[in-house]
Amino acid sequence: MIEAVGLTKRYGPKTAVHNLSFQVRPGTVTGFLGPNGSGKSTTMRMILGLDAPTSGHATIGGRPFRQTPNAARQVGALLDAKAVHGGRSARAHLLSLAQLSGIPARRVDEVLGVVGLQDVAHRRSKGFSLGMGQRLGIAAALLGDPQVLLFDEPVNGLDPEGILWVRNLMKQLAAEGRTVFVSSHLMSEMALTAEHLIVIGRGQLLADMAVQDFISANSADFARVRTPDGEPAQREKLTAALAEAGGQAVPEADGALRVTGLPLPRISDLAHAADIRLWELSPHQASLEEAYMRMTQGVVDYRSTADPRAGLQQAPAGYPPQGGAVPGYAPGQPGVPGQPVVPGQVPPGVPAPPHPYAQPGPYAPAGPYAVHNAGAAPVPGGPVPPPQQGHPYGAPGVYGAPHPYGQQPSHAAPVPPAQPPVPPAAAPAAQPTPHTQDAR
Repeated sequence: MIEAVGLTKRYGPKTAVHNLSFQVRPGTVTGFLGPNGSGKSTTMRMILGLDAPTSGHATIGGRPFRQTPNAARQVGALLDAKAVHGGRSARAHLLSLAQLSGIPARRVDEVLGVVGLQDVAHRRSKGFSLGMGQRLGIAAALLGDPQVLLFDEPVNGLDPEGILWVRNLMKQLAAEGRTVFVSSHLMSEMALTAEHLIVIGRGQLLADMAVQDFISANSADFARVRTPDGEPAQREKLTAALAEAGGQAVPEADGALRVTGLPLPRISDLAHAADIRLWELSPHQASLEEAYMRMTQGVVDYRSTADPRAGLQQAPAGYPPQGGAVPGYAPGQPGVPGQPVVPGQVPPGVPAPPHPYAQPGPYAPAGPYAVHNAGAAPVPGGPVPPPQQGHPYGAPGVYGAPHPYGQQPSHAAPVPPAQPPVPPAAAPAAQPTPHTQDAR
């Protein structure tokens, strides 16, 4: 079992973890959640004795990690999958760890098979992908067959098959009576893997409870009820009956009712008593992600903002810029004040764009192979130009054209006057002029 009591860690004026206390019990996969910068990695490092707490203590099996005899056989951890010498092969890396801990070499081959790296065991780890590095880190954590395991983002970089494998591995390890402590930002995966949650924010404990209890405590369950679409009187009658029974019915955009305050059987009985037909009566429970976002919305340190350069790219000819308006009309109007915006409608007075197959579009390249005369026939025997290709960023590939992000140079560089061609120097008479074959 892992236990933290009054754990506090300060780095100068910044407090990373403050008075954190919790227990991670064996036989259960415990998820460790929190926003970026909340202190999850710092807490795990203090549990493993890598960082000394400012105050408080953390124990594993009743002892601090540094006092645990033969710790590699008692505790396994994955904190940083990149903590591997790139010049070593996967097997050499695990073999060095095994020799330091007195683990037999046959165990190295066993864990390589468990994580699926037996075919690349002799490859250098610097050529591993992110997912392969994660598998190697998990193999190192399993090397001593420990009873306590800590994983920090174990599914980072894994493909769907690897994520499913890690999920089943965590459950299997917990079913064997081991203590499994997993940190992750993937709420959907935590909902399928963890049975208990420890949530922190800005270094302080926010929740320590089972997954279902956490979802119920931080979300509002409701029922979706739908009456026949062509009978609005039925919906109004049901709304009145639900309100009289103490429920709240809020109409949704698709015509259904969002009912809170009443269980599903009670809603069904009220509809039956009022002789109201129901087309839908379904429960809705918030996901772990919704509950987590609701709890941690006040302790998030890093929030994204709108990009001030969004929408500055030049729009195609004949269309107003994105988010702009047709000259003479209010923003969002298609040309007639008071009319709703119709997607794809060309405003009156604005010429329609040319047909895409009639002539080159507004983003056609203007390079040496640009078609300047669409009606001209090809010259017999002449070179066939390659197919037209647009600029990689969607803007015309000519100098002086609008910048792909909407910026334009303030002053164009002056074009130097053309210089008469300089005749080539005559070759010495003693040396014959070499002839090269035209590559074309």
